[in-house]
Amino acid sequence: MFEHHKQPLASRSEFAKRMLRFGALAMGLLLFSLGIGVFGYHFFEGLPWLDALLNASMLLGGMGPVNELHTIAGKLFAGFYALYSGLVFLLAASVLLAPIIHRFLHRFHLEIDSDGPQQG
Repeated sequence: MFEHHKQPLASRSEFAKRMLRFGALAMGLLLFSLGIGVFGYHFFEGLPWLDALLNASMLLGGMGPVNELHTIAGKLFAGFYALYSGLVFLLAASVLLAPIIHRFLHRFHLEIDSDGPQQG
């Protein structure tokens, strides 16, 4: 997945491809999670599709629900979906940042190795 610390730094084009792959993975995770929210709001709370999309998007983005909830099933779903959304948001951000952080640390490690052993 990533190059070993003893290997040279990946080229810019390889890094760009890696960012696209990880971005697609994060987007897929977010779209899958958004789908769960839309279906949950539609079937548990009886919201129209557009309102279900709005509520799921707002929760997934960390803003909170828009419509008032009326059913017990809808309220339970919204509570669990809110907890799930918080974790998914952190996971998607981690997936996007992983290649960037790895490249930074790899470059930093290569610069330290190129200085040679320190006398001291």
